[in-house]
Amino acid sequence: MKRAIPVLVLSVAGLVPVWMYEPGAAHEGEINEAAAAPETQAQNQVPQSTAPQSKAPQSTAPRSAAPQPGAPRTSGAAPTTQQQNQAKTVSGPAVQTEEGTVQVQVTFQGTKITDVKALRAPNSNPTRMALPILRQEALQAQSADIDTVSGATATSEGYKQSLQAAIDSAR
Repeated sequence: MKRAIPVLVLSVAGLVPVWMYEPGAAHEGEINEAAAAPETQAQNQVPQSTAPQSKAPQSTAPRSAAPQPGAPRTSGAAPTTQQQNQAKTVSGPAVQTEEGTVQVQVTFQGTKITDVKALRAPNSNPTRMALPILRQEALQAQSADIDTVSGATATSEGYKQSLQAAIDSAR
């Protein structure tokens, strides 16, 4: 009996933090892929800028007036700059679903969809698993005619509605 009282007191004391626990910000709210985009873009730009430099020293042939097959073009920077100027980013409307608000941002290069980001989405496991699938399907289909992801039906429907509205407003 002497041991029973301290065991009960310590058990209750150990359970109080469990009862008082509330999930933090990482478990609540919404997902915002656009907020994480600068880090991703910075990481993606580093390999692109180093790739041409690593190829240039391999060429030991003397340069002539006529361009050689496989030789790097010096005028390659101008079309890239023009193409970047043609990039257009459009945000779709925020769509209310049973799970929460879904909103996407679409980047176009001319008429081609080059990127889709979720500006707002419910922060749940099914949604976190569905967003990359929905993005990939939208990029492949080049439209909002994409399949619903099983387990994230409400999020998928909201994603498609916001995506279609963004596509319509861009044209």
